[in-house]
Amino acid sequence: MFDIGFLEVLICGVIALLVLGPERLPGAARTAGHWVGRARRMMRQFTSELDRQIKAEDLKEQLRKEGGIDLEGVQDNVRKGLAEARSYEHLIMPQDKGTSSVSPEPSDPHHADAQTPADTPTESTPDARK
Repeated sequence: MFDIGFLEVLICGVIALLVLGPERLPGAARTAGHWVGRARRMMRQFTSELDRQIKAEDLKEQLRKEGGIDLEGVQDNVRKGLAEARSYEHLIMPQDKGTSSVSPEPSDPHHADAQTPADTPTESTPDARK
């Protein structure tokens, strides 16, 4: 992070030992370690938050660009398909709509099954058992 070599750290340690003395050096080193740890955590948190914001903005921009282009393309394709379908409508639709040979299917497929004679239960009379 600061590009400090081992020799430089050793020189700083010797100077701190001479200035602070052997009694106060461990407490000062502990305090310095806490401050360095806090600074590193804050920098890591800041950079990760900045990266998340940049990724979110890039994603929003990409979605905005792709969403607008794709929506217009889909609309054009639908319009072209609809125009083509209308041009072939006379070939698909029968000319005489009153004489349709196709019978409508029942709307409920289970309704047709319920009317079969095999499915209706037969009632037994008490006289039939005797």
